[in-house]
Amino acid sequence: MKLLRYGPKGQEKPGLLDAQGKIRDLSKVVGDIDGAALTDEGLAKLRALDPASLPVVEGNPRIGPCVGKIGKFVCIGLNYADHAAESNLPVPSEPVIFNKWTSAICGPNDGVEIPRGSKKCDWEVELGVVIGKPAKYIDEANALDYVAGYCVINDVSEREWQAERGGTWDKGKGFDTFGPIGPWVVTRDEVADPQNLNLWLEVDGHRYQNGNTKTMVFGVAKLVSYVSQCMSLQPGDVISTGTPPGVGMGVKPNPVYLKPGQTIRLGVEGLGEQTQKTYAAE
Repeated sequence: MKLLRYGPKGQEKPGLLDAQGKIRDLSKVVGDIDGAALTDEGLAKLRALDPASLPVVEGNPRIGPCVGKIGKFVCIGLNYADHAAESNLPVPSEPVIFNKWTSAICGPNDGVEIPRGSKKCDWEVELGVVIGKPAKYIDEANALDYVAGYCVINDVSEREWQAERGGTWDKGKGFDTFGPIGPWVVTRDEVADPQNLNLWLEVDGHRYQNGNTKTMVFGVAKLVSYVSQCMSLQPGDVISTGTPPGVGMGVKPNPVYLKPGQTIRLGVEGLGEQTQKTYAAE
């Protein structure tokens, strides 16, 4: 299934994308695409539905973040060896964990705000993992059983705040609009191998990132297990699994950063695409 949320910001309704690419309204079935809907029981209830029996959503509504009421937005850094190299940092011996604040979350096609005074705003296409059951101290061998599905994430980053102003990476990762998620959650039964998905990103039509999740340093199962050792994960939590090479910071000889008025397009194989316009903060 492809589960999504549509409608004005803060008023999103639950929906699913049917086999013909039409949005079907789920409002009379579930209150939201959130932790409760993404449990094994919640997904079984949705899976039993005949999509043709659900109302078609007409027009072209805004697509919101594909998961509502996200409790934790956990991110993994330097999880592709060649991205670590372009960042002039060593390949980590254990996963690097940082956070995005939930106030950064936005829809997949919402605008990305360039912060006041920013000169080093960057992009990162990533595979997102959506948790589907409570997870604490779980083994890597069965970690994927705790996954509800997968989605596309743009880990937008302000490199000066992230790397040059002291403290943790979180400062440069959590600005408003720095967490586009979606367009939909693809349930895990429809993703044959999360470790063999192509992912890409372009800015103004120029392809900067081309990668595949098979080159991750730590795979999805390892990451879910590892994160569960240091925090309890709950249904609806999201883990963003790191980016392949091709970020603006790594462009040689001179880095390239986002400016207001540009268009970012990105996608992950089988999980959909995002398109964002950048604009300056007021």
